[in-house]
Amino acid sequence: MRVLAVDYGDTRTGIAVSDDSASIVGEAWVIRDKNQSSLAQTIAAEAVARGVGAIAVGYPRNMDGTVGPRAEKSELLAEALRALCDVEIELWDERMTTMSAHRILSDAGLHGKKRKETVDAVAASLILESYLSYISRD
Repeated sequence: MRVLAVDYGDTRTGIAVSDDSASIVGEAWVIRDKNQSSLAQTIAAEAVARGVGAIAVGYPRNMDGTVGPRAEKSELLAEALRALCDVEIELWDERMTTMSAHRILSDAGLHGKKRKETVDAVAASLILESYLSYISRD
């Protein structure tokens, strides 16, 4: 079963998909869409095209565990995906993933526009890696 992870953003949304065995990140990219409804439709179409069995939507809780406006937007995206996809949709704690993605890209020497264009895909990959690690324990 393949798994898809989403790092939802206002302008760019990172997407990462696992390999067929759901053990590693297979590919990652960015979708540019500011409209949540059409974004959800695009993600659902990608999930179907890639034979995805589960979607982990990044859930950016505040550091104290509370839910803020950004997490509420992720909840709405997850609801939209549930209406469009017949797969498990799970909100997945993504605290610190974007900061970690920036650090990874900085360490790799990517700065400015190149990093801005890539950071969301890297963050989605980090969400996916965390989720895959969790499900592999079962």
